[in-house]
Amino acid sequence: MTTLRTAVRAGAALAAAGAAHAALNTRLLRRPPAAAPPTAARTSILIPARDEAHQIEGCVRAATGQGAAEVLVLDDGSTDGTADLAAAAGAKVHHGGPLPPGWLGKPYACAQLAAHADPASTALVFLDADVTLAPGAVAAATALLDAAGLDLLSPYPRQLAGSALERLVQPLLQWSILTFVPLRLAERSRRPSLAVANGQFMVVRRTAYDRAGGHGAVRGQVLDDLALARAVQAAGGRGAVVDGTDLATCRMYTTDRDLADGYGKSLWQAFGTPAQAAATGAVLALAYLLPPLAALTSRSRAGLLGYAAAVAGRVVTGRRTGATVWPDALAHPLSIATLGVLTARSHRRHHQNRLTWKGRSL
Repeated sequence: MTTLRTAVRAGAALAAAGAAHAALNTRLLRRPPAAAPPTAARTSILIPARDEAHQIEGCVRAATGQGAAEVLVLDDGSTDGTADLAAAAGAKVHHGGPLPPGWLGKPYACAQLAAHADPASTALVFLDADVTLAPGAVAAATALLDAAGLDLLSPYPRQLAGSALERLVQPLLQWSILTFVPLRLAERSRRPSLAVANGQFMVVRRTAYDRAGGHGAVRGQVLDDLALARAVQAAGGRGAVVDGTDLATCRMYTTDRDLADGYGKSLWQAFGTPAQAAATGAVLALAYLLPPLAALTSRSRAGLLGYAAAVAGRVVTGRRTGATVWPDALAHPLSIATLGVLTARSHRRHHQNRLTWKGRSL
């Protein structure tokens, strides 16, 4: 019993520390200017797309209103008319070539887009087809890139969530960064473990991209955005995740099956080896599952305080990033448990060579 009480107190302390760090990070998180000053950056907006007919038009129309030099779409073997819809919305469409050995689909699509981009463009804007930019988003992002002296910038879009499963899982994306990543230290560090990025909306200086080897350097990486940030970092550049709440919105998945498969393709790599993933899961369980269970089953005061700290952390990050706060924050233990299930499923399917995405094996 003494050991259990000690564990509950330790978990509660971790949850409180996480909430405090998240609160600090919400103040440190860089925010693009509301009115972007003039910038010398010439930008190319690059959109990889494979079977995105249900959303490509909205993405392209918002992109063509950004004042960029060009909006390019790489149609990666779509069978649903994506290319025609993208062209009708105003993009210049290129058709992707056969996937070479050793490459995954998205890195190859992005590499082809970069090769097609205007050589005069000083910044490349990689944009997922499920992202809708707000007016002036690219100008604001490139202005912040210059002001902060960065080489790679990831404005994190406001994540839209519809179903109960989305509302459980999607807020964890930004919550995890604000809770666990020392943002300003990460900008200066050369440690790969501190690199952060979000490929939904990413701005990178062309010189830094080329110096890092472009997407060719990350050709086989499922988490190509994070891998590219590490490549830029290794080549002497600096990158950061910044607040993109007012710049863009994104609904990653519209069905629970797509969400499970989408996380399934990448979570096995996100936390390292199975042993490392298990260790991470154990720490998350200690901080965010044990305290509320102790409060519920034994009326533990420490457990109740730990649960309150976890909820506070979700409230702080949710308010800062545009997520739904109430009552979703109260379900944080269930969110963590769901993440654990999705991670275990991802590792199992990877071990069984059963991971696929959009008709391709991973």
